[in-house]
Amino acid sequence: MTRDLYARHRAVLPDWLALYYEDPLEITHGEGRHVWDTVGNKYLDFFGGILTTMTAHALPEVTKAVAEQAGRIVHSSTLYLNRPMVELAERVARLSGIPDARVFFTTSGTEANDTALLLATAHRRSNAILAMRNSYHGRSFSAVGITGNRGWSPTSLSPLQTFYVHGGVRTRGPYAHLDDRDFIDACVADLKDLLGHTRAPAALIAEPVQGVGGFTSPPDGLYAAFREVLHERGILWISDEVQTGWGRTGEHFWGWQAHAGSGPPDIVTFAKGIGNGMSVGGVVARAEIMNCLDANSISTFGGTQVTMAAGLANLSYLLEHDLQGNARRVGGLLIERLRSVAAQVPHVREVRGRGLMIGVELTRPGTDEAAPDAASTVLEEARAGGLLVGKGGGHSTSVLRIAPPMSLTVAEAEEGAAILERALRSI
Repeated sequence: MTRDLYARHRAVLPDWLALYYEDPLEITHGEGRHVWDTVGNKYLDFFGGILTTMTAHALPEVTKAVAEQAGRIVHSSTLYLNRPMVELAERVARLSGIPDARVFFTTSGTEANDTALLLATAHRRSNAILAMRNSYHGRSFSAVGITGNRGWSPTSLSPLQTFYVHGGVRTRGPYAHLDDRDFIDACVADLKDLLGHTRAPAALIAEPVQGVGGFTSPPDGLYAAFREVLHERGILWISDEVQTGWGRTGEHFWGWQAHAGSGPPDIVTFAKGIGNGMSVGGVVARAEIMNCLDANSISTFGGTQVTMAAGLANLSYLLEHDLQGNARRVGGLLIERLRSVAAQVPHVREVRGRGLMIGVELTRPGTDEAAPDAASTVLEEARAGGLLVGKGGGHSTSVLRIAPPMSLTVAEAEEGAAILERALRSI
């Protein structure tokens, strides 16, 4: 059955639409932190549909809210008043940390970042954007134009002029040998030098933890130091929280809060986890920025009632059950467990991350050379053992990405770590 579906997939869908595994997997249903395939194999899910299944598979509170809303009305567009959209916007605005916040809903993180770029360039009357090396912000034409990761950048054409800044990767690049304070100082000096050679950019867009880039991050405070430089010049700061939002990093509700010394971002984008699998994205910005557009605009599917009902139920569950605290506690245990394993596996260069957003970087032993074949081997072996993980990375895809639903239990973390240990030892 799966082979037949794979043949049909290849016949009708694009060649560049990536699939995991030599024998691609069809997932038929899920519950909690587990999913099942067409032949009944059960897997512990440590990737959550690329970080979208934030709380749990088939969470009763969310499925009930979706079913009840679908029984009333599924969709009407933003041309009509929409109670669930207003209610979710009110909650997101309060949680955002941005003063006088306005919220606009989209259908994805890509579309959210597109909207943020539109707002920033219109507000600043500049099409120049600062972005981070090794970054990823989506699949659209403008988002690809600011993506600093060659593996996810199919064209150099862009409506934007993009300048890439150092700092998103702590343990690689020309400043990797420096201590944290000197690393930040060097990146700030690089930013100042770059700004001396360009027309004033509209904004800096940055992921507090780079997702597709392999869950890399700078020292805490880097973006606060950048913010001081940007603020002096009127340049906006866009924090891409598509993967880091809603408490996944454990220590903070938003990734930017690790860099809060100079105040909140001007714009925050979000998506993925808030819908727990439903198609929800959005932008939060100060009113003066959000309201700067001088032409009509709507969103046909952004903020549709059924996805807003899911978002409301999911956010309520996350807050009421302190899933941020659970991500901090269980994620901390999982990171330490994986580090103890890594010390015995020569291919593991680094285990990094925060909360339930963990990267295991693989290289050829004794070198910094990426080992994509080793990553593929571990991916396959983990699946054979009943565990699903993701992949990512910068110059080459050799980082295992671990991001389970945030309701993960200690027992499930131990189970997953044991399976991953066996897979790593199989290299």
